[in-house]
Amino acid sequence: MPFVPAVILLLSLFFSTLANAQPFTSFYQAKKHLSQQLSRSVKTLYCGCDITRQGKKLVPDPSKCGYQPRKPITRSGKPNSRATRIEWEHIVPAWEFGHQLQCWQSGGRAHCRKVSAQFRRMEADIRNLAPAIGEINGDRSNYRFGMLPNTPYKHGACAVKIDFKQRVIEPPVYARKQIAEAYFYMQKTYGLKIAEKQQKLFQVWANLNQ
Repeated sequence: MPFVPAVILLLSLFFSTLANAQPFTSFYQAKKHLSQQLSRSVKTLYCGCDITRQGKKLVPDPSKCGYQPRKPITRSGKPNSRATRIEWEHIVPAWEFGHQLQCWQSGGRAHCRKVSAQFRRMEADIRNLAPAIGEINGDRSNYRFGMLPNTPYKHGACAVKIDFKQRVIEPPVYARKQIAEAYFYMQKTYGLKIAEKQQKLFQVWANLNQ
């Protein structure tokens, strides 16, 4: 996918509007709010695809961004529904910040939702959420961000690289500053621990002139 400066501007505007947003107490509330307030100009984080509405559903428009599903058909032989819907991606995965809380050790995500107000705030913090194509959200899983110079694109012309063996994802250039800022925000607000190697990478990304 070619470098698109407009995507940078639109993502910056989207994230900047969150600065004065009120906190939410559940991931469901946060997703509902973001879906309702989403501007037509906002594009997906990893591919820069336009987002359209079909009733209450948000869907990606791959016609200009070059996205193609990595797996158009699921193992059951059905069309990959996640390739045709928008999901709200945790830039810092719930797995990552959840594992730093005691509640996760006692019962995982479901248990944290029940017993930890801190986890619920982190999971519902819209400054750590971004619209992404469902398939890519699923492929990203809880993989760490990094650089993959020898990894080919797997989602058509969408400029995101994922190495499933190394469990690493390389985002498009235009998304890197926003990703770094989300990590540093979570670090400052909730005490998120970031590994030294990741910290150095995000510092570089945060200083990108985009």
